[in-house]
Order: sequence, then structure tokens, then C-alpha cells
Amino acid sequence: MSANDELCNRAIRSFVKRTGRKTVSQRNALELYWPKYGIEFQADTLLDFEQLFPAQQGIKLEIGFGNGETLAQMAEQDEAHGYVGIEVHTPGVGQCLNHIHDADLDNLRLISHDAIEVLKSMIPDESIDRVFLFFPDPWHKTRHNKRRIVNNVFRDLLIKVMKPGAVLHMATDWEDYAKHMAKEMLADSRFENLGNDLGFSVKPDYRPETKFERRGLRLGHGVWDLLFKKIE
Repeated sequence: MSANDELCNRAIRSFVKRTGRKTVSQRNALELYWPKYGIEFQADTLLDFEQLFPAQQGIKLEIGFGNGETLAQMAEQDEAHGYVGIEVHTPGVGQCLNHIHDADLDNLRLISHDAIEVLKSMIPDESIDRVFLFFPDPWHKTRHNKRRIVNNVFRDLLIKVMKPGAVLHMATDWEDYAKHMAKEMLADSRFENLGNDLGFSVKPDYRPETKFERRGLRLGHGVWDLLFKKIE
């Protein structure tokens, strides 16, 4: 890939930031709970996970946590690990802060910023045990496919921040995007496919089903999980 191609890939964002209308509860959470559970983005300032999570062993990272329902559930059920969630949409951040406060979670912190920039600037090398990418925007129109987050730049960043043996877990309810994810990951010899020959896995028990997902399943929609391990 040429330098110009790489520059283009980095300039294209995988999201459109919509602030949205916040509920009173979400606004209150952002004001009251962000100072305790939020991490401000600071370029070229690596996080100190031992300081953030002194009682935990290992770090798990979710990219694009939506309203935080799944992230908070996983963190509550896995107190041995520290969890970091990245999300650009502030109503979802506010909702997740409410989940954290209600469950009194000490092992979960949030960053509200572009995940690519966070991976580049704030996550120490080989520090992450597991990365979650659940139901990202599929950018299903052909002209928007270039915005999909799973690409060569994303893979390179994951290789940098994931520990040897760490696992990337992705899930989507768009079959075309599932095939795109599988194609991207199967082509990268730095990752081991933990699923079938097509790159798909049985949903692990630790991933909760969201209300949106359950509704889709009732309507007959498919859901695809993909797990790939960084080769040690």
C-alpha cells in the first residue's frame, strides 16, 4: 500500500458523529459520573492500566459500545478484568455511565473519542487481552463501504495494542459485513481463525444478547460472531 493510500484510509472515519438528544438522566450522568468513570482523550498520552485498575488483572476493550448495556454486563460478570469502552455518541456514553453507577462498577472506564485515534495515541503496546467490536455500523451502501472500520489500518493497530494470544471478537447482524470482516481477517497471517472455515464462530456465553439483537432474531435476522487470535 502506498503512503497516499494509507493517508486516505486514515482520513476516512468509520462513523458520523451525531450528538443526538440526551435525556435528563443521560445529561445528569455526564455531569455527575463522567469525572469518576470517564477518561479524557489526550493525544500521545498512554494510559496507565495498573493505576486505573489496581485490583484487576488484564484489560478488555470494547470499540463502539452503543448504550453500554452489553459492556456493563460483561464488566459486572468479570470483575477480574479491567474494561475500557470507546464511544463517540454522547447519549450512549451518558446511558452507559448510568449503568456503571447503578451497578457500582469499579472495573469499567469510558473514553468518548474516535477509536482509531485512541488506539494510536493512548493504548500501550501489547496491553490488551481482548477486543470487542459488536454490531458496528455496516455502511451497507456500496459507496460507503470504504468507511467500514475493519480494514488494514485497523488490523495494524490491533496488532500493536493486543497481547500475543489476545482475541478479537466481532459480531454483526449484516451478512455482507460479516463476510467482509471474515475476508479481512482471514487474509491476515498475524491472526489465527478460531471459527469455522468461513471465519464464523458460535456465540460465546460471555456476550450478552441485546434487546435489539433479540428483536432481530425473532424476526429471523441472522447474527454472525467472529473470533480471531493474535498469533503468539
